[in-house]
Amino acid sequence: MTKQVRQLDRVVIRFAGDSGDGMQLTGDRFTSESAKLGNDISTLPNFPAEIRAPAGTLPGVSSFQIHFADFDILTPGDSPDVLVAMNPAALKANLGELPRGATVIVNTDEFTTRNLARVGYTSNPLDDGTLDGYVVHRVALTSLTVKALEGHPISKKDAERAKNMFALGMLSWLYSRPHESTISFLERKFAARPELAAANIAAFRAGWAYGETTESFAVRYEVKPAHLRPGDYRNITGNTALALGIVAAGVRSGLPVFLGAYPITPASDILHELSKHKRFGITTMQAEDEIAAVGAALGASYGGALGVTATSGPGVALKGETISLAVALELPLVVIDVQRAGPSTGMPTKTEQADLNMALFGRHGEAPVAVVAPRSPADCFYTMLEAARIALTYRTPVLLLSDGYLANGSEPWLLPEVDELPDLRVEFATEPNGPDGQFLPYLRDPQTLARPWAIPGTPGLEHRIGGLEKADKTGDISYDPANHDLMVRTRAARIEGIDVPDVEVEDPDGNARVLVLGWGSTYGPIGAACRALRQRGLSVAQAHLRHLAPLPGNLGEVLRRYDRVVIPEMNLGQLAQVIRGRFLVDVIAYNQVRGLPFTAAELETMLEEVVKNA
Repeated sequence: MTKQVRQLDRVVIRFAGDSGDGMQLTGDRFTSESAKLGNDISTLPNFPAEIRAPAGTLPGVSSFQIHFADFDILTPGDSPDVLVAMNPAALKANLGELPRGATVIVNTDEFTTRNLARVGYTSNPLDDGTLDGYVVHRVALTSLTVKALEGHPISKKDAERAKNMFALGMLSWLYSRPHESTISFLERKFAARPELAAANIAAFRAGWAYGETTESFAVRYEVKPAHLRPGDYRNITGNTALALGIVAAGVRSGLPVFLGAYPITPASDILHELSKHKRFGITTMQAEDEIAAVGAALGASYGGALGVTATSGPGVALKGETISLAVALELPLVVIDVQRAGPSTGMPTKTEQADLNMALFGRHGEAPVAVVAPRSPADCFYTMLEAARIALTYRTPVLLLSDGYLANGSEPWLLPEVDELPDLRVEFATEPNGPDGQFLPYLRDPQTLARPWAIPGTPGLEHRIGGLEKADKTGDISYDPANHDLMVRTRAARIEGIDVPDVEVEDPDGNARVLVLGWGSTYGPIGAACRALRQRGLSVAQAHLRHLAPLPGNLGEVLRRYDRVVIPEMNLGQLAQVIRGRFLVDVIAYNQVRGLPFTAAELETMLEEVVKNA
């Protein structure tokens, strides 16, 4: 059957079902094929905290949203153009976010009386007018999959589980996605069970054939490749980018790398990915707890390695004492905090930016550290390199604040040339540096205020370490009040003196009166909102902070250029409080703590009001 092909510039699709329905895998494969085609992409996985939440319930709904386009995009989309609902729970959990006119594809096999009642439906939404105003496609996904797999030597349960591949094949046909790499992926994934590989491939092809032959779909869609910078790209998540950034930091510094970590959502993938790269001089250790993980990483730094630990907010709280020890020892250490919704266990699979205060101030005594934050999944790679540069150059702990949105989301990443990455090589102390031939472990570099880094066992460079206050230059234990005051101020000056680039301002018109200042993962929604306002003729400026401690040297001057400064954050105003206290600027804080990223539309509405009243 010849069907009409319609060109689109962008589409947002959300796959939703039970946590056991394979929605994350389905979305990931659709994303990979879209990246292979050359679209710009941005994704938002969203899943329950429980490993297997109760089937068919609202808390058990797992979803994966992908935004793909033929132009540069910044967010995974505010709302879906297409919802694939594998059961009534998925429909009910997501229908409220669908705009009128959106497409809904439902698995009719799951809309039984029992399943409807489980989520509070008193009548079938497919028949009672609930979906009036939407384009609805009723597809018996489960039974069609089972029918397609008749004759395959697998159980009925395994056949039913392949319905996500049927759905993937159908959507791949509908949006003209390539499919060769999905077939190869399934062959690799089920290499030990060839009968499952064959069944899932058959289900995928059956879904493709269904789309091609059914009268339900009269139109097929195409989204052309985006016009991106020339080069080789790969689809990458924030956690994978951090792991590869750690590898690159080891290569560019020439140092062995040690990662000590304890599994914790949403940071565990960093440990998983990094464990695959031992050939680059990487050692990974799954510690018995968070304290052991950071202690081992700090010990590795003392021994001459680049010590790294990765965790989330609860883990950073446990690591606080050892981070303070690293401040006193003045040794390099990178602490990655993939933030999640708190306090306590909170909502482990949901995103938040509420660890900034802890990163800046959450240690006993005067214990300043450097703090950096990536703005996108791909930027996690470069922010990790920057964290390593600061840690190695200034002999300090560095906290890197990612979050669950960046960790699990993905986008195309332009592969860099290795030779163009920063040179992170360091020089260890090899000779005594004192006037009388002794080694002074706290004799500082006049430019960086960093102390020498001496590998244990180097002849003549024996020195004392520990948490007790050190005497200036000699490193002897000291309780002298004047010395303590000197050391505290020197450690603070070392952090404030870190060389960081000036903050850049995006102000195309040059006459904006409102500046939107962000940090971390708010970059995409803020950027999309500012784009939309400019397209409507409203002037607004945007600036984004990678360096949160120390802040860029020109930030105060930038803030004073504008009549209004707006700071959107996924917390209750933590950066806003810092900016008010540091620069005496009465910023407008716009805050939410829903466990979800901002939408561009809500920021656009808020900023429009501020711009018109400025």
